[in-house]
Amino acid sequence: MQFLANLLLIVQIMSALVMIGLVLIQHGKGADMGASFGSGASGSLFGATGSANFLSRSTSACATVFFLCTLGLAYFGTPREAPAGGSSVLEKATVPAGTTPGVIPGVTPGAAPNAPTSASDTGGAAANPGETSGAKPGEIPKR
Repeated sequence: MQFLANLLLIVQIMSALVMIGLVLIQHGKGADMGASFGSGASGSLFGATGSANFLSRSTSACATVFFLCTLGLAYFGTPREAPAGGSSVLEKATVPAGTTPGVIPGVTPGAAPNAPTSASDTGGAAANPGETSGAKPGEIPKR
């Protein structure tokens, strides 16, 4: 298995280098306009139109080899045995010592956050300006 993974890695590196070279050799879209005015493209090795087809097909073949090698390396790089303790990362998660799951540290359960607990906390005034002194907590004050 290790030999095949090393072979795939070497083939992938070689196909990447060849693909880089093929892309750098190709002409851009603007080069065709200069070739039509006699810039010497008709005297090339592959002919006037043959190089574009040959280079583009070679590049696509190298890209195919590159991606197949990438898939093969991903396959060989994935462990095959089942992980101990479950199949999910969340099943293997542990709760730190001294904490209870679902409880926010520093908050008393059932207490409203930032709520004054008595009239002295609000500076002597009632917590609600329209509240009368005879209203019970949680009751709508009467006017």
